[in-house]
Amino acid sequence: MSDHHFWLSDKQFARLQPLLPNKPRGVPRVDDRRVISGIIHVIRNGLMWKDAPPVYGPHKTLYNRFVRWSAAGVFDRIFAELASESTAADTVMIDATHLKAHRTAASCKKGAAPRRIGRTKGGLNSKLHAVCDGDGKPLILLLTEGQVSDYEGAKHIFEHLPPEATTLIADRGYDADWLRDALRDCDIAPCIPPRANRIEPVDYNADVYKRRNLVERMFGRLKDWRRISMRYDRCAHTFMSAICIAATIMFWL
Repeated sequence: MSDHHFWLSDKQFARLQPLLPNKPRGVPRVDDRRVISGIIHVIRNGLMWKDAPPVYGPHKTLYNRFVRWSAAGVFDRIFAELASESTAADTVMIDATHLKAHRTAASCKKGAAPRRIGRTKGGLNSKLHAVCDGDGKPLILLLTEGQVSDYEGAKHIFEHLPPEATTLIADRGYDADWLRDALRDCDIAPCIPPRANRIEPVDYNADVYKRRNLVERMFGRLKDWRRISMRYDRCAHTFMSAICIAATIMFWL
């Protein structure tokens, strides 16, 4: 067994196994540990599915399992379940980053399911919005088109903030009165520097704001996985599953 192949450790798989779908009837499912390890290896190294190492079994098995579980939301639920166990959610950070889309991801028939790919000055890309806890671990992930603004993404995320949150740190892209008011209504203190063109001045805690680098570092670690830094998946749900898998492995297992 080559050292460069990824394998879930005993501890990781023991934590993951109770969260996997049950298969009460029919032919037993192909070894979960081997297949999931193969899926992770492909996503982390940016491989085509047909180039998956034979040690993980047939590449079609890896691909079919990934697509089927992605459509069923399995990887999203696993991430959400593990992230809900955070013990540092009193201070949270929100930010967004662009993920460039390869031309193969943009080639899709008209009328298909939403792809969450848009066009910006940097070309075709998607945008990943995220909320991290005080340890820099992702709690909430949202995929949108690349041209969606930061505060527009915050509208969709706001109602899912952890109930124990008391402080939210964000950059100037989130400087909006509605967001500040909504946070205060939920007893969450906003730590957001004002935009340069803001008419009414606002105060923020500069020392607390220094912690915002944690969310930037989280994005950097996610982009170390090649099928995330460059999007090859046509379907939004499969790309989102790849992101959830990376976040789960790096931060929650």
